[in-house]
Amino acid sequence: MRYPGQGVTRLMRVMQTNACSLSCGYCPTFCGGKVQRTYLQPEEVARVFMGAHRSGLADGLFLTSGVPGRPSKMTDRMLAAVDLLRRREGFRGYVHLKLLPGAEPAQVETAVRLASRVSINLEAPGDAYVRSLAREKDFAGDLLPKLELAGRLVLERSRLGAPAGLPTVGPTTQFVVGAAGEQDREILGLVARLERHGLLHHAHFSAFQPVVGTPLEGRRATPAAREARLYQAEHLLRQYGFEYDELIFGADGNLTLHDDPKTAWALAHPERFPIEVSRASYEALVRVPGIGPATARALVAARRRSVIRWSGDLRAAGVDVARAAWFLMLRGRRLARAPRPRQLRLFPPGEHLTQAPFRTPVPPCAYR
Repeated sequence: MRYPGQGVTRLMRVMQTNACSLSCGYCPTFCGGKVQRTYLQPEEVARVFMGAHRSGLADGLFLTSGVPGRPSKMTDRMLAAVDLLRRREGFRGYVHLKLLPGAEPAQVETAVRLASRVSINLEAPGDAYVRSLAREKDFAGDLLPKLELAGRLVLERSRLGAPAGLPTVGPTTQFVVGAAGEQDREILGLVARLERHGLLHHAHFSAFQPVVGTPLEGRRATPAAREARLYQAEHLLRQYGFEYDELIFGADGNLTLHDDPKTAWALAHPERFPIEVSRASYEALVRVPGIGPATARALVAARRRSVIRWSGDLRAAGVDVARAAWFLMLRGRRLARAPRPRQLRLFPPGEHLTQAPFRTPVPPCAYR
């Protein structure tokens, strides 16, 4: 993973126990799952990770767990493992701690103090959806308030200043996409609100895949393209200056799978295009399909040094000219006579894939 200011970090991903009392219908380690159960003591987690770290195999730790019995008891064991790393081993590197459903507020505070990042999986955007996946989970009374608490604690920690060598970054969450019949509109509306208030750094999306032996084994898999579109839309909200209300949803409340969200927006607003490359602001350039934040900054910088004369200059700055041409003018002339032709699909997204359920003892979405 990429960690702010420290480049790429190699993570050791550890599930402290796969024993679980929850009924999550998408997970092979749910309470009725036929998998061999195991448990790592806090001492084992610390020892194994530090061995890998000293051998140069891992720079950071991602620690998650099942929920056997009382969530607070298992959370204490996870916190004990991280505390050993920090206090006894003197490890000051990256630790991502997954907070369990039912964790106590005081445990959330301790987690934010010890870990570089915490996360709480919301799984779905509302109570009814979450309870359809796991009857024990409480979206409005537990999951969402704990995520918001973690976000407020991180904001306060950032304001006061974290101890040297222990920077804290914003919390994250995850959604299991398509398992509960939720809409992209609902997921992104929640994500946009949390990010706007600084309570969430970013969200992860995991396309639902049925697993043999789980309650949702017979449910249809979610196309990976839907997961990809959600990631693209979230990036527009977080990095491109888009507002939630600007996203284009279909009649079913979902993003189109045929166009990426920025292209869908651009095609829906022909009055905004083409824009003149030599005069357009960064904010206008970054909304052009085929131009990202780094490329938009490169174009603005290139204009200060010389005149951008032809499409080769755009390519040199990183522009995907094939995608961007219809939306750009260069020296008063549009770069394309028509929008880029759309490649027709032989099958709808996901329909060419087998619908056979996975065989895996590990939750497909455990380590995000």
